[in-house]
Amino acid sequence: MSPQDHSWWLLSRSAGIVALVLVAASTLMGLVLANGLVKAPQARKSIITFHEQTANAGLAAIGLHGVTLLGDAFLRPSITNLLIPFTIGYRPVYVGIGILGGYAAAILGLSFYARKRIGGKRWRKIHRATPVVYAMGLIHTLGAGTDAGSSWLRAFMLATAIPAAILLGRRLIASRKAGNISVSPTKI
Repeated sequence: MSPQDHSWWLLSRSAGIVALVLVAASTLMGLVLANGLVKAPQARKSIITFHEQTANAGLAAIGLHGVTLLGDAFLRPSITNLLIPFTIGYRPVYVGIGILGGYAAAILGLSFYARKRIGGKRWRKIHRATPVVYAMGLIHTLGAGTDAGSSWLRAFMLATAIPAAILLGRRLIASRKAGNISVSPTKI
């Protein structure tokens, strides 16, 4: 079998890893903003821009990850398998979580552009679910990713998951202390 026989799998695998890196970066920046750790207006504006751009690039990488699986000679998924969670034969629970995570990423990420229509307060409330998308990506990667057993990928996941969990915990504690669980994660 030639390396070209694996080109679609390699492309999908690469796009999945890039998606995980981008979603992790966007989530971490969002949590930094939500915790009010950046006070300087210009620095805050730069981080908001970085947060938005990495989220959008992450969505593109998620889409590429799914679409390129259509050419995978081993997996041979149908469009239905890639659009409807839990219908694929390969590790259906973990792939299904990944598909649901992709849909959630799209809804949460793209809701930013509809926030004036849905209202800033409602948008912020919806947007608080973003760390769940990141967690779903981690679960999908660990359960269905072909690199899940590699030390470099596990190290990356730990290096991003631990600070994300600390920042999320800090945010939740501060919100509860303030008696206002719906405190704005970002002031855009």
